Amino acid sequence: MRWWKVVGLAGLAGVAATGAVVARSERKRRAYTPDEVRQRLHERAAEITTRSDDIGVTE
Repeated sequence: MRWWKVVGLAGLAGVAATGAVVARSERKRRAYTPDEVRQRLHERAAEITTRSDDIGVTE
C-alpha cells in the first residue's frame, strides 16, 4: 500500500507543476500589446510564405 502513496504524491506534484507552467505562459501571453501580436502574426505569415516559396509549394 505504501507505493500507492508515492504514486499519488508524484501525480499531485506533476499536476501542480503543470499548472504553474500553464499560469506562467498565460501571464507571458497576456503581456503582449495588440500591436506586438499583430507584428508577430505578420512575421509568422512572411516566414511561412518564404518557406513555401523555397520548397516550391503552389496554392
